[in-house]
Amino acid sequence: MRILEERIWNRVVKYTELQGTSGQEHLVRQAFRDDLSPLVDEVVQNGLGGLYGIRHSEDANAPRIMFGAHMDEVGFIVTQITQRGMLVVAPVGGWNPYTVSAERFTLFTRDNAYPVVSSSVSPHLLRQGNVNGTPQIQDILFDGGFTSADEVAEYGIHPGDFIVPDVTTKMLANGKRVVSKSWDNRFGLVTILNALENLKNKKLPNTLIMGANTQEEVGLRGVGPAVNQLKPDIFFALDSSAADDTLSSEGQGQMDHGALLRVFDPGVVMPLRLKEFVLDTAHDAGISLQYFVAKGGTDAHGAQSQNQGIPSVALGVASRYIHTHQTVWSVADFESAQALVETLAQKLDATTVNDIIYGD
Repeated sequence: MRILEERIWNRVVKYTELQGTSGQEHLVRQAFRDDLSPLVDEVVQNGLGGLYGIRHSEDANAPRIMFGAHMDEVGFIVTQITQRGMLVVAPVGGWNPYTVSAERFTLFTRDNAYPVVSSSVSPHLLRQGNVNGTPQIQDILFDGGFTSADEVAEYGIHPGDFIVPDVTTKMLANGKRVVSKSWDNRFGLVTILNALENLKNKKLPNTLIMGANTQEEVGLRGVGPAVNQLKPDIFFALDSSAADDTLSSEGQGQMDHGALLRVFDPGVVMPLRLKEFVLDTAHDAGISLQYFVAKGGTDAHGAQSQNQGIPSVALGVASRYIHTHQTVWSVADFESAQALVETLAQKLDATTVNDIIYGD
């Protein structure tokens, strides 16, 4: 049985159980700021709420290396209140409608938080013309036990309020895997805090910038302001990707096969020299690493075309059932990704960065 160090396990539980969807990340940001501040020289926040810590180099010309996670998780936003006190919602981020019904959530108003449950759609109430019987998000109402629209209003609930999954994090029986919500992308926050702790007393050949963006799940909106503010030479997105390994060993993203290197997705073709550097670094350090070709995007897409162009790639882990209440993820993969981030941060000196950007 694998045993995560208690300090790290407590951090995993803390951040995966915190609730914050896109545009409503403040609870996550508050906790992250408190944990980040003692580990860096400076903490900066941008106008969309992204938060980064900076470890300054003594060399004013040292390269600027940026690792960015994202704080937000998928959720919902209230769009309408029915006369019978039910809540109509729109998704915030991507949801599979089959996974939404009959789950517990928390509804956040301006001043309070209330438990709510997603309704289960009866077959005869499915949207007319949906011949496959597939539920639609707009057909799934949220039930807080209220009896009328007037009662909902008495509790200060209005359109624009956010609804976020309510889940407890658990270690699974063999100690090798964990089930939690929001590993996409509290994985990145936990990894960054662990890395900064482990690197705290080590001299680095760069200015190291580590933190987290907002609103990634709704179009990578937070990364642009972050990289424009902090001007990195190289950007690494840290994120959790969808594993495809429940039926076959041939799918993209196999749990327990190490950290992920996203060599290609619809928004990023990994720069050649950066790919070679990451692969060589992992090999030399004995870190398990797997290639990943993805159908979705990460903040690497949003970062790469900013400023004068920033070599960017996503690193991370493969996790089952992301964007649901119950994500299953591998402890071993998490540890491999952690080791990779720390090793990269220590090796990116001025010569290496120049070769990555300008080498042919």
